Parts: sequence; C-alpha cells; structure tokens
Amino acid sequence: MDDHEKMNNISFEQFEDLFSQIRGAVSVSDENRDRIRLAAANQDAMRSEFATPDCIDHRRAVPEEDCAVRTAFQRDLGRIIYSQSFRRLKHKTQVFFNPVNDHICSRLEHVIYVNYISQVIGGALNLNKDLIQAIALGHDIGHTPFGHSGERALSKKLKEKDSRLFFEHEAHSLRVLDVLEKHNDDYGLNLTFEVRDGILSHCGEAYDEYEIKPVRDKTEEELTYLKPKRSRRGPATLEGCVVKMADKIAYVGRDVEDALRMGIVNEDYFVSGEGKYLGTSNSEMINSLVEDVIENSFNRDEIRLSKKTGEALSRVLDRNLNEIYKATKITTYEEYADLIINSLFDTFMNALENRTYDTEPANEMIRKFFRFVDSHPQRNDGEDKMPLPIYVSDYIAGMTDGFAIQCFDSLFREC
Repeated sequence: MDDHEKMNNISFEQFEDLFSQIRGAVSVSDENRDRIRLAAANQDAMRSEFATPDCIDHRRAVPEEDCAVRTAFQRDLGRIIYSQSFRRLKHKTQVFFNPVNDHICSRLEHVIYVNYISQVIGGALNLNKDLIQAIALGHDIGHTPFGHSGERALSKKLKEKDSRLFFEHEAHSLRVLDVLEKHNDDYGLNLTFEVRDGILSHCGEAYDEYEIKPVRDKTEEELTYLKPKRSRRGPATLEGCVVKMADKIAYVGRDVEDALRMGIVNEDYFVSGEGKYLGTSNSEMINSLVEDVIENSFNRDEIRLSKKTGEALSRVLDRNLNEIYKATKITTYEEYADLIINSLFDTFMNALENRTYDTEPANEMIRKFFRFVDSHPQRNDGEDKMPLPIYVSDYIAGMTDGFAIQCFDSLFREC
C-alpha cells in the first residue's frame, strides 16, 4: 500500500479501533428492546396495506439476529452508505463529464435526488421509507466511471472476449453488494432480499414505461447478476417501484439544466416543444411528475403516471435523447471514454494473460491491478474459476473518473 492509500484509510482504521474498544460497553435493556419492537409493529400497522412491513422475517443469504435499535432495512442502508463503492460515487460522471465544474451533476448527487423524490412519493403513499432509502442510495453503486458511456464501452469489451459476458450497472450493483464489498472482514454485505431486488430492478431508462406493478411472486433465484435485464422482471415491492419511477423523474430535467450549463441547448429549451406541459424548469417538472404519481397511485398496488403526463414525459425524454445525448459534445466525450476504457481493458487483460510471478511489473498501475486480482473474493484455482475478463471488468467498474484517467496517463504517457 502506498502513502496515498494509507492516508485514505487511516481515519477509518482509527474509528474501527475506537469502536472495537467500546463495543458491548453499553447495551439496550430488554425493556427498551420491547418498546422499540412495539413501535416498529405500530408503524407497520399504520402503513398502507401495500407497504413492505418491518416486522417480518427478512430474507438474507446468511441469517442474522435482529438489531436492538434498527430495522433490517436501516441496517442495510448503513452498510451501503459506509461502503467504499458508495464513497466513490461522488467522483463518477452522471451524464456530463466536467471535472472543473462543481455544478455539473455527479453520480452521487443523482442518487441523492432519487432518494429525495422517492421519499416524497413514498411518504405520501404511506410506504416503507427505510426500504425506499436503502434502495435509492444503493441503486447505482455498481456504476462505471464515465456514466453510461463507460458502461457501454465495458460491456462491448467483455463481449469481444466472450459473447456470453455483458456489463449492466444494475447487475453489477448487485454483484458489488453481494460479492465485492466487505462487511466485518467478510466479502458481501448480506443485504435483505427486498433491498437487493429493488437495486437490481431499478432501471428507469424505459422511456415509455409509466405504469409499474410489483412482481409479488418473485423468487430468490431471480436475483442474479448473471442474467441481463431483458430476462429480468420488475421490482418485487411497491417501494422498489417507487425508486424505479423516481430514477426517471430525477434525471429528466436535471440533464437539461446540465446541458444548459454545457452550452448544448439554449435557455428556451424548457419552454419549447411538447414537454412544456410538465413545466418550464427542472423544479417545475419534478413537482408536476411527483404530484401526478401520488395522485394516480393512491390505494393502488402500482406506481403510475396519468396517461397524459406519462406521454408528455416520454416526449421530453425522446427530445433529450435526440438533442442532448446525441449532441456533438456528448458523442465526442463518449469517444474519449471509449478510448480510456478500451485501453485500460486491453492493457490489464494482456497483463493478466501473460502474468509471470517471478518478476514484479514495472508499472505501478499494473501492480495495483494484480493486488486486486490476488485479493479478489472469487479468486481460486479450481476448474470453475472466474473468467479472466471479469477481474478486469470488476476493477475498471470500481474506478472513479479521476482514477481511470490517472491509470491511463500512467500506462501511456511515455508512448
């Protein structure tokens, strides 16, 4: 570990030592535990009949005793927001790559927006807000650097190696939480079925989808990162449906604001075209969409927009696709992201395929990659060992934009 890595970890090591010293020094009495359980039961009784209750036997891969003071979903939330992958979201692109402009939306800001919108909708519909928050803040935890451009580039490189391989950020988010992240020195955060399902099923990028019904008969076997989204069904809970809808609401107007800042569209973009029905600013659009969702989802086991509003949203998203996401600045940026992702993938793949253990690589970035491979939780020498491209994919997907660029510069600056 170099000095920079040591400085990044020192504060967490200090807190870990502190907590280990005081753990068990204070505990909640049996009387107060009963009071907390009663409060949770009362909360369940007051929620919508379609809400996910706290007081049920939540499914985890490894059974755990209940916490004295937190619900199962609150525990999941804590594990998500204290993870390294969550921390890295603040340095990952949402749509527009601009590291010198602090007002351009990052991936972390996006998940905060999704959480806020989801909480408003879930609160109005009297759903389980703790479950909503855990899904919302964890839904993009497996995203690549450089947004969807990086995602597409990485998936393409995997398919070049093996047509059965793919990369989708929803599936990789589940992989990060189930396999790659650590909790109590063990790999995998051991989250509940409901949170894992909501994260895997969150994608709000289907422009014409404005009625989302929970898949109540969903099974544990369906929660796998090994199958692409075309073979997956929707969320199992109404809370998961809320996050899926909020994901779409969160980015539609915010991307327009960023496009204005980047000079891709003019200031009259909001007030022109058919989408103006929703509002003339991001805040107006969000307000219109949120109120419409709440109005049309009351006392229903579904989350939906009215037909008129849903069609208006679809038109706005189509317009954004044609005038923003296909703009020259964005396509040029995608070429830049492709260059970095492709170069890193090919370099790391070549190093792994030709690795010798008798000498250390000269380049520090290759050494870091090999340390990642050697400590990978799925590393083994059996016949069922993981395909080599997955090591490369896991490593690159975990990078921030800045670290990916740093790797690229280190590997190719002398060329």
